[in-house]
Amino acid sequence: MKTNRLRHLLNEGLPSIGTRIETSWPVITEIVGATGHFDYVEFVVEYAPFTDYDLENIARAAELNNMGTMIKVDFQNRAYVAQKAMAAGFQSIMFTDHRNADEVRESIYVVRPDTPQDQGRFGYPNRRWIGYQPNNPQMDYAAMVRDTVLIFMIEKQVAMENIEEICSVEGVDMVQFGPSDYSMSRGWNSSEHFDEFKAAEREMIQVALAHGVQPRCEINAPDDAQYYIDLGVRHFCLGDELRNNTIYWNRQGGALRSIVSDLS
Repeated sequence: MKTNRLRHLLNEGLPSIGTRIETSWPVITEIVGATGHFDYVEFVVEYAPFTDYDLENIARAAELNNMGTMIKVDFQNRAYVAQKAMAAGFQSIMFTDHRNADEVRESIYVVRPDTPQDQGRFGYPNRRWIGYQPNNPQMDYAAMVRDTVLIFMIEKQVAMENIEEICSVEGVDMVQFGPSDYSMSRGWNSSEHFDEFKAAEREMIQVALAHGVQPRCEINAPDDAQYYIDLGVRHFCLGDELRNNTIYWNRQGGALRSIVSDLS
C-alpha cells in the first residue's frame, strides 16, 4: 500500500498542510489533489454522512493523487469507525471529545495492532490494507497499522486541565485545539471569550511541544499561519469545505441579491 505521507513528514520534521472535506464524493478529494498543494485530506465524518464504500473511494482518490488521508471520528463509536477507516486505507485518525489520559490510552489501544509487542486490539481485516491477494505478511501489515498518525482534539476544559498527562501518553502524535467545544464546556459563547480561549490554545501548543507532540492548527487563510509559526507550529489545516461554501454563498449571493432587488 501507499506510503503514509503524514507519518513521513512527522518523522522528517517537515511541515504539513491538509484541508477539511465533508463530501463523500471522491471527485472532491481528486480536486484537492489536482491542486498539488495539500499533503492530505481530512474527511470530517463527525459532521457528515458516509458509508464504508465512501471511505474506500476517498482513500483511492487520495492515493491516486499522492495524498494521505485523515478521518475525524465521533467519540462514542470511535473504535468501530476508526478501524473501518484504517482497513479502507485511511492513514491518520483524529479523535474528538477526549477528557483525560485514560480515554486517550483506550483509543490508542483499539487502533494498535494485536501483536505481542503492541498489545493492541486491531487484528488483520480482509480489506484494502492487507493488499488482498497476495496478502501483506502479518508483520508488514502490523508495521503499517503502527504508522497510523493519531491526533487528539483538546476541546474540553477538563482536557486542558489534564493536558500534561494527555501529551505524556505514548502514541499521541498530534493535538489540536477546539475553540467552540472548549468554550461550550466553559459555559461561554466563544465570540465573547476570544482572548481566554486563545490563551488556552497557546498553553496547549506550549505543553505539546515540550512533550515532543506536534500541535496542528486550523486556519482560514494563509495570512493566519504566521501567528502559529511564531509559536512553533508547523502543521496546518487550511479551510473547510462547508465553511468555504457558506462564505461564498453568503457574500456573493448577498451581493447578487442586492443587484437584482433593484430590478423589482
